[in-house]
Amino acid sequence: MKKNRFFWFLFSLLCMATACERYLDVELQNQLTMDETFSKRQTTESFLANVYSYLPQENLIFDIDGDLPGRSDEGLYSWLSGVPWLNMNSGSQTPATGMYQTWTFYYKAIKQATIFINNVDKCVELTAAQRDVMKAESRFLRAYYYFLMIRKYGPVYIWGDKESDITIKGKDVDRHPLDENVAFLVSEYDKAVAVLPEVITEQAWYGRVTKGVALTAKAELLLYMARPLFNGNNLYAGMKNKDGKFLFPQTPDPNKWELAAQAAKAVIDLNRYELYKDNLETDPFRKAIKSYMGIYFNFWNKEIIWGRWDPAPFQFVSRCAPPQIVKQGFGGYAPSLKLVDTYPMAASGRYPVTGYQANGNPVIDPQSGYSEDGFVNNFIHPLDNFAPIKAHKSTVGRDARFYASVLANGFWWINTYHGQKLVTFHAGGTSPYTQSGDCVKAGYLWRRMSDPSNDIDQGQWGQFSWPFYRLAEVYLDYAEACNEKPSRNEAEALLYINMVRERSGLNKLEEAYPEVLGNQTLLRELLRKERMVELAFEGHRYYDIRTWMIAEKEFNGPYYTRNLQATNYEDSWARTTEIFPGRMVFRPQHYLFPIYQDQLSEMPNITQNYGW
Repeated sequence: MKKNRFFWFLFSLLCMATACERYLDVELQNQLTMDETFSKRQTTESFLANVYSYLPQENLIFDIDGDLPGRSDEGLYSWLSGVPWLNMNSGSQTPATGMYQTWTFYYKAIKQATIFINNVDKCVELTAAQRDVMKAESRFLRAYYYFLMIRKYGPVYIWGDKESDITIKGKDVDRHPLDENVAFLVSEYDKAVAVLPEVITEQAWYGRVTKGVALTAKAELLLYMARPLFNGNNLYAGMKNKDGKFLFPQTPDPNKWELAAQAAKAVIDLNRYELYKDNLETDPFRKAIKSYMGIYFNFWNKEIIWGRWDPAPFQFVSRCAPPQIVKQGFGGYAPSLKLVDTYPMAASGRYPVTGYQANGNPVIDPQSGYSEDGFVNNFIHPLDNFAPIKAHKSTVGRDARFYASVLANGFWWINTYHGQKLVTFHAGGTSPYTQSGDCVKAGYLWRRMSDPSNDIDQGQWGQFSWPFYRLAEVYLDYAEACNEKPSRNEAEALLYINMVRERSGLNKLEEAYPEVLGNQTLLRELLRKERMVELAFEGHRYYDIRTWMIAEKEFNGPYYTRNLQATNYEDSWARTTEIFPGRMVFRPQHYLFPIYQDQLSEMPNITQNYGW
């Protein structure tokens, strides 16, 4: 398969065309330069590639808007200094904190998209139909960059399609009301949908947006707008911009759930996407594991609605590999104990942990079949199928996605290219705990993006297509909206969550939980657990918790891990707060980022977010 994907198309000719001293100045800098840029197909395509280049790489450790798992309760990265997410998790950020501030970055992207929309028709080397599609791509990307800002900052200033000879003055800028933001984005998405193709047929262009991408982005936007954070919550009641307009809806509108359901169903009704399932494995449980893994490793499969090609994922994969077991294993990317606790049990289909006691011990569902205590001798990993091990009972009998995603203390390394290597994280183990440096502090590593067929000791780091959107997410979006909308449709919600569960070999939710029938609150809770597991480490949990407005419960408290200071394997399975110092802190003002101090200085009349 070709490695030269659209997102990595470099564009050295653009420096003269894109430089701008101030990102709020949308005036074209040099008309002659623009005419030259858009006179040729090659430079026009390069300009569009530049518009795409602002897309975030949220899985990467130091991306402009990255580390979403580490900034949420699903991940526990090992490093304790020199890493920006710790300031986020400790609640110590202020409007002067520059980390993860993307206001300027995305407005630059929006400006470039607008320049492209206003100039692409000059390129007569492209047909009118080609120009229309490229214009629709840029229109979609512009709206998507606004969405990335809205989910972080709330309502923003909308430029719209201002002419290039208009200069925006910072003193005149304040945020437009959220409803105006959303109306603009929906309109832009709809315009893109009307023009974009349903499918990209050339592999070299995979990653460009399609009709399904735009419909899914619209569905995600409307889902977020239906959730409590953006749908009339009390925190933002009374907030007005300088023109006296309310920035946020003042009362909840339950009909927004109906809009979200309709938008998600429109994606499903395209009938172009399907859940990825492995077609070679005959063992049902191994098939379920490989099907979940194949979302990443079967490149550009039909579940991927929109993806980003990652041809060299060294940074990510090396940090998912255990130190001292492989040559370049840094052991930093780990699932949190809470995420590990959430994976359901394969036999019962129930999520084993219902909550936590004050001391951090789990409250276990007795009907789940889960056990926190003891060991099972002669356990064989259902996928790796290596020699038997002594496994902690908590790792036995779990959902297929657990074995696809989690490398637990006491498991074998994922392949045998250099012999079978037992991985133990306790003091004195094969990949031992240390207070500083590269090591594992959670008791687990994340293995989902590490393809076992790659020999990373020989520099084979693999490749994968990172999903911005995939069909399982849309199914869960639709199920959530069906459960919440005024004309509640429980049957539809169960139908689509069960499609996701079936791929992992689980029984139907109403079979696992007969008590869920007629119980909206319980179905809401179970949908959230399913979403946490199915979409783990894909960048959703961080914003899910915020838009559901349950972060004050989920993101506060000490970091619990396994006791890797223990000098033997058995004792290392105790839960403790002694391994990872500090605690997560979440206050009401943290639901939205503050407007950064630089923006406050250049736009003195802009309205700051609540609590900042």
